[in-house]
Amino acid sequence: MSNAVRGVAQGVIDTNPTSTADNLHARRIQTQTRVLARTLQGLVLLIGLSLMLMTFPQARQIGTSLLASAGLAGLVAGFAARPVLGNLIAGLQIGLSQPIRLDDVVIVEGEWGVIEEITGTYVVVRIWDQRRLVVPLQYWIEKPFQNWTRTTSELIGTVFLWVDYRTPLAPLREELQRICEASPHWDKRLNLLQVTEAGERALQLRCLVTAGSAGAAWDLRCEVREKLVDFLQRAYPQYLPRLRAELDMASAPAAAPAHGGEAREPTR
Repeated sequence: MSNAVRGVAQGVIDTNPTSTADNLHARRIQTQTRVLARTLQGLVLLIGLSLMLMTFPQARQIGTSLLASAGLAGLVAGFAARPVLGNLIAGLQIGLSQPIRLDDVVIVEGEWGVIEEITGTYVVVRIWDQRRLVVPLQYWIEKPFQNWTRTTSELIGTVFLWVDYRTPLAPLREELQRICEASPHWDKRLNLLQVTEAGERALQLRCLVTAGSAGAAWDLRCEVREKLVDFLQRAYPQYLPRLRAELDMASAPAAAPAHGGEAREPTR
């Protein structure tokens, strides 16, 4: 029976590959199939073991005696089994409601990563630097986290720049448009440059750009940031942020003459 469940699950997974560009539906089916298949396999194993023991009279007597004298031992076993039962229930909730799916991009415990594996007790998150974060199933039900691909893989990326107050914005908007149109990561939905803050020393500019996936959005943000800074360095270096000091010579105190003599006018 367990092999039958495994075979059916593998057949459903094979008919819904995640290698396509728009794989949201396939990831949903694969997540439900994997989680529910593991749960069913566990139930089949438990029921099969119970039925096997019931076929032996001695085992039935032992089971009856243990059940009658459970008492405190049963209470301790119940507390010990709470994590297992909690993970089982959490697995069913994840399989049905799907707060996460395979290949979802998430931020959990301050780490950015991709859901790599969902087992019956934990979830493996592949961190961007190839580390693996192992998170219990109950965590995803009880604690908040960010899911960047919950409904779609499309994202809006942000790039912040600080520039001088005299910086002309129209050329920067034209350069942003040119950068996005030349980039393979831009999905042609949005590129926008706005002044989001006017501080005492500089202006803060925010660029909004869109991409079809989290990885493409990250690469596009880095590309836009680098090329806009390069454009400012080449075309408007005088408008990069700087500190200014104003010296008022009229209010500056006159220097005392040396050796008590009178000050002389400089020779010309």
